[in-house]
Amino acid sequence: MNRRSAFSFCLAAALALPFAAAAAALTPHPVALDDGRSFSLDLPADLEIVPVVQGLKRVRFFARSPDGRLFVTDLHDLSDNKLGRVYALDGWDEKRERYTKVSVYLDKQRNPNSVAFHTDARGQQWLYVANTDKLLRYRYRNGDVKPSSEPETLATFPDYGLSYKYGGWHLTRSLAFGGGKLYVAVGSSCNACVEKEEVRAAILQMNPDGSGQRTYARGLRNAVGLLYRDGQLYATNQGSDHLGDDKPDETMFAVKDGADYGWPYCYFSRGKVFADPKFPRKEGCATVPKTFAYFPSHASALGLTFFPASDGGQLRDEFAVALHGSSKLKLGHGYRIVRVGADGRARGDLVAGFLQDGKSVGRPCDVLALGRDSFLFTDDKSGVIYKVRPKR
Repeated sequence: MNRRSAFSFCLAAALALPFAAAAAALTPHPVALDDGRSFSLDLPADLEIVPVVQGLKRVRFFARSPDGRLFVTDLHDLSDNKLGRVYALDGWDEKRERYTKVSVYLDKQRNPNSVAFHTDARGQQWLYVANTDKLLRYRYRNGDVKPSSEPETLATFPDYGLSYKYGGWHLTRSLAFGGGKLYVAVGSSCNACVEKEEVRAAILQMNPDGSGQRTYARGLRNAVGLLYRDGQLYATNQGSDHLGDDKPDETMFAVKDGADYGWPYCYFSRGKVFADPKFPRKEGCATVPKTFAYFPSHASALGLTFFPASDGGQLRDEFAVALHGSSKLKLGHGYRIVRVGADGRARGDLVAGFLQDGKSVGRPCDVLALGRDSFLFTDDKSGVIYKVRPKR
């Protein structure tokens, strides 16, 4: 696909988004990687993009430590494995715009998709690690390059199910702290089925020490992205794969305590809820909460971040949501980072162009706001962390 075709594709995709609102036009920005690859990604003209960490594997989700350091997870590959890592990023070089020190903080973890930090009432700092089969926490001391304690196991999760080939066995667990509670998302064991275990296809809530665990919300097939802000938990969610190429929507919810979001009985299409004929239920889908935002089918909505109004930039009062991309390359849905207003209205693309000439040059996974129109995002296909910032 040439640049003109790519621009037309991006424009058409933006117009197809629900409630599309005016946003800055995207222009090509060159990217050069250490492995010799070069290509362009599309961003607003007044922003720039630079790779700040390279050479990782399946790099996934960010977390900030109490002392302001950046941590990131790495699943290693697409298999169920115990080769996952948690990295600590240090030594920011402002001139070169790179992290000069990438330390293996934790090794040999089972698919560590998400980490989070919390300081308890006694002032003890903790690092939480969400593996496929268990939730661990380690004591954390400022500047640590390795854990300062053996792990505590706070919860265990089912770790079996159908393979990726059948659209199931979602291996990732995601974490978010808010309001003094810990939230953990556990995906389904299948593409579409009635689960036998209550913790599947749900978001759990518990105290920071693991006590008081309960189901906070259910009916979420795979809520990979979690974000807590201003007293509200937000989650992205991936829809089922058996309803065709054009449905269901990928969704984002302002999660309500005790709500049932319908899976596998219900699905969303163009923001409206429908009953899945494969899984009829007596009560139907009338009580399923509305989406906060929705995205093209199979676009694989993952990580999200928020830019507060106080930032004052062009992204103020907006979410940035990573659409990882459809597994069918020819479908072409996703492969971009999109803007969503605080009111849930779509505001167009923020970073696009990861799909070129029928091939993927990357797949965005998580996004972390750094300040006025500045953010990091991970590409778990190429093992790269990018920084986007205003032009200097």
